[in-house]
Amino acid sequence: MLQALGLGPAEEAVYTALLARPTASAHDLARQTGFEEPETTRILLDLSTRGLVVIAAEAGSGTPDPADRGAGRPSVRYRITPPSVALAPLLVERRNALQRAETAFAMLTEQYRTTAAHPAGSVMEVVVGVEQVAHRFHQLQRGAQRELLVFLVGEPIAVPREDADMSESSALDRGVDFRVVAAKDYLDGPDVGRDVREAIAAGLELRLADSLPLKMVVSDRERAMVPLDLEDSGGEPSAIVVHRSGLLTALVHLFEREWTQARPLYTTATGVRAGSAADQQPTEGELEVLALLLAGVSDRRVASQLGLSIRTVERRTRRLMDLAGADSRLQLGWYAARAGWF
Repeated sequence: MLQALGLGPAEEAVYTALLARPTASAHDLARQTGFEEPETTRILLDLSTRGLVVIAAEAGSGTPDPADRGAGRPSVRYRITPPSVALAPLLVERRNALQRAETAFAMLTEQYRTTAAHPAGSVMEVVVGVEQVAHRFHQLQRGAQRELLVFLVGEPIAVPREDADMSESSALDRGVDFRVVAAKDYLDGPDVGRDVREAIAAGLELRLADSLPLKMVVSDRERAMVPLDLEDSGGEPSAIVVHRSGLLTALVHLFEREWTQARPLYTTATGVRAGSAADQQPTEGELEVLALLLAGVSDRRVASQLGLSIRTVERRTRRLMDLAGADSRLQLGWYAARAGWF
């Protein structure tokens, strides 16, 4: 947790161990953390230098002798500096560094798009080879901040299913809105049913289509990746990465069309099943969201009142609209009343 603020694993272990005590000696903390006492003393002195802990003598012993500090003797005890005071400068420093990195990222991205040396590269690039294709795939999934749209077709070639599942879990943990349309034959693979159930339980939205024209992943509607035929690259896996352009817009429209026509997949006690949106009922959580929306509460306030993320509220609202076949929230309210959802 504190490594993001510049503390190493050993430093974090000693710091958090001391956090639970009013004061402690290097000997006490060495026993608690499992480190050697000299190493614990070194870490404590380093934390002291950085202002995260202070050195204090045991009651009645007066000011600690500097010679005791290096030896880590029992008379020298340490206590935490209030985190709100000690960690704030580290947080500000890291935040400023991130802002500088974001500025540099924006500048480099814009320079790459506008440079005359790469007129085509700003729209589309070709990636060849298993390692390169897998690397770009993970970049797209792990770099997504808002939304991932995926077509799944057939057996994986460049990215093993277990690696894709790890990137998928990371995106869901970040609250990314994750929608997948899978071709029917995709579910024939080994252990796919189990993985699908776990993904749906984690928040992934999955629908089933009889067939799909291609594999695809779209990240934040900013870039997409589509594999090329093996014959076009000498039998080696390859793909094109499409950046913001009319082609990317067309790919997003293709996904939305297939999504609308595909059948939702739902978990059951024995596996997953496909059904039509029309014969499904909203969940209790979805009805809680709908009730607040119909009362005129904004999405952000709904999220706050129900303890949800804003993306979860939007995801539940969109599923309600899918169930109702509604194009607007006004139509959704009308359908909900007519269908007796309340």
